[in-house]
Amino acid sequence: MDVEIRKAEKADADEILALIQELATFEQEPDALILDKKNIEEDGFGPNPLFSCFVAVFKNKIIGISLFYPRYSTWKGATLHLEDLIVTEKMKGKGIGTKLYKAFLSHADSLGVDRVEWVLLDWNTTAIQFYEKSGAKVLSDWNIVQMDRSSIKNYILENK
Repeated sequence: MDVEIRKAEKADADEILALIQELATFEQEPDALILDKKNIEEDGFGPNPLFSCFVAVFKNKIIGISLFYPRYSTWKGATLHLEDLIVTEKMKGKGIGTKLYKAFLSHADSLGVDRVEWVLLDWNTTAIQFYEKSGAKVLSDWNIVQMDRSSIKNYILENK
């Protein structure tokens, strides 16, 4: 299978968004996506990009992405966070995810980061096994903490 892995371009925004929507559906949150094409274009390809992305292209169609951004660890230093590695359902099991993963890790290595990290759903055993097999450690003693925009605003208003 002749799959090209390349850096994403602004013109890829529609296909990137479609894959993100497919992931939201897979993760049983089909209505959680609030981004649109304009967000992807501005946040990924504007003057101050907030993320980078590799795409997997087969027959001129994007069939997978690895979307990531820089972070900083107070313990380890420069870090890349892999937000999502997505392969369209029809193309899973063909090594495309592995190619995207390798592109991400090669990029991290070229930048000299001291750590890469990402989050997995505990029921996604296929992904857990894939990453553990690659040498990644799946930490079970950390909890993810999040606040949405409404919670942020409420906290600020309540704590003036």
